[in-house]
Amino acid sequence: MHLTPREQERLLLFSAAELARRRLARGALLGATEATALVCDEVLEMAWDGLPLEELVAAAPGVVPRDRLLPGVAAAVPGIQVEALFPHGTSLVHIPEPFGPAEPAGPGAVLTADGDIELAPDRPRRTLTVTNQGPRTVWVSSHFPLEETNNALVFDREAAHGHRLDIPAGTSAAFAAGETRDVEIVARGGSR
Repeated sequence: MHLTPREQERLLLFSAAELARRRLARGALLGATEATALVCDEVLEMAWDGLPLEELVAAAPGVVPRDRLLPGVAAAVPGIQVEALFPHGTSLVHIPEPFGPAEPAGPGAVLTADGDIELAPDRPRRTLTVTNQGPRTVWVSSHFPLEETNNALVFDREAAHGHRLDIPAGTSAAFAAGETRDVEIVARGGSR
């Protein structure tokens, strides 16, 4: 039997969901992987059956009760995205907090100290003028090497060599089509 990569992924997801169902049936708690697989499997089946997207997103968080999860799972899975096949075609389904909100101080929580934290202290900084000459918005993530960004962004690449945007880790900046603006950049660590 020849399966497409998409079909192989679907069967793997189904297998992980079946493992979750077996564990639930014998009273075991679920970890993040099998709980996520079970939610995804149910979402894909509801989509296959033609349930409207809004109803599907509303029903998904009820698939696995929170008391059937190991500690920290809600924090480990803040959202699930799965591409589902509906009768009208495929849609990306996003389920925020599929297992409820994370406990503020529970397992996996991020606890921060009081006060301000200086980002990349003592690293050289400069201002750079960037123009997006492309037809679409270009996103640049916090630690992406500026000299390697999309060629639609026009700026002094030599001056940007060894630098990144001076924004917090894990964030990104959008440069709309036709936009010109000044941005702060900071030297990257290491040998650059």
